[in-house]
Amino acid sequence: MLSQLLEKLVSQTAQPCVTISLNTHRTHPDNVQDGIVMKNLCKEAENRLLQEFDKRSIAQLLDNLHHIQHEIDINHNLESLHLFVSNEVKEYARTIWHTPEDKVQIGNAFAIRPIVKALNRTEEHFIVVLSQSGVHLYKAVNDTITEEIHNHDFPVKENTHYHTDKAKGSDPKKTDDMVREFLNRVDKAVNNTVLDTGLKVIAVCTEDNHSRLMQVADRPQLYYPGYIAINYNDTTKHKLAADAWHFIQPLQQQRRTEAIGEMLEAVSQAKVLTELNEIYRAAVEGRGELLVVHDSFAQPVVMTGNETFDLVDDATMPGAIDDITSNIAWEIYSKKGRVVFTEQDAIKELGKIALKVRW
Repeated sequence: MLSQLLEKLVSQTAQPCVTISLNTHRTHPDNVQDGIVMKNLCKEAENRLLQEFDKRSIAQLLDNLHHIQHEIDINHNLESLHLFVSNEVKEYARTIWHTPEDKVQIGNAFAIRPIVKALNRTEEHFIVVLSQSGVHLYKAVNDTITEEIHNHDFPVKENTHYHTDKAKGSDPKKTDDMVREFLNRVDKAVNNTVLDTGLKVIAVCTEDNHSRLMQVADRPQLYYPGYIAINYNDTTKHKLAADAWHFIQPLQQQRRTEAIGEMLEAVSQAKVLTELNEIYRAAVEGRGELLVVHDSFAQPVVMTGNETFDLVDDATMPGAIDDITSNIAWEIYSKKGRVVFTEQDAIKELGKIALKVRW
């Protein structure tokens, strides 16, 4: 779990900490190049470590750096890969989000920005499938189904969208009433399962059944933000999850757009900071409510005090923190603020990073 990994990384005390990030590929032969890039970045990290630290003090780190390369199966790669290595830690994480660049970061803490970003964009949801063979309810995270729900309501094995009475079956209105009654029972069953989770439900069904579902649902806007037209020729879990994810991604994009709008609106309330030192200080003090960072922005610094630093151009210079936004993101996230990384250029009206403060 990413949340558990994040907790482990931020609790790390042994120095130095090496973070390696690279963009990767899901399929062969493109993923062969991933292994080469990872090996080159690990070599770059090793060279930098040997220049900055005594070899004996980092012996275990170098050993971990060597072995982690052989533990990663490139055939399971997603869009990006992130390695976290120190004398005490040897971890990696795959995410479905691209990283701005392939890079090595070395500092007194791990660069946890990609994990915070992935957590921020992790979308748990349900998928309810109304098919000819019955009704199935799945729980999914992003583009992957994690489980099928099995309880006293699901799955519905048989499809009751028909009349056994031929006379009734020939009456379109009575047939429609039967379908609505069935969908009303499905909706109540969905509510019984998802009500306390607060998660969205994506319906996979025909257009007619979605229209009827909206008419009988107790909470249509909350649970059914839209539907995916069912393909009876392919209802595999992989296909269902991929289709639902394509539907959800624009909703996430909309939330990022709304976050930028919220930030711009807060300017008139004098609640927005754009100077990096001020942002960092407010984050440490727990005043950060919403942090918005452009994906392309990273800033190396050298700390001059507990809450102050100087900006530098060379992230590889001794004592430099490769990207202070990673530290800022953690301070905001850990103090129950919101963190948004975005590629939308609308934020550049304020700069590439902005913080809305609570007070």
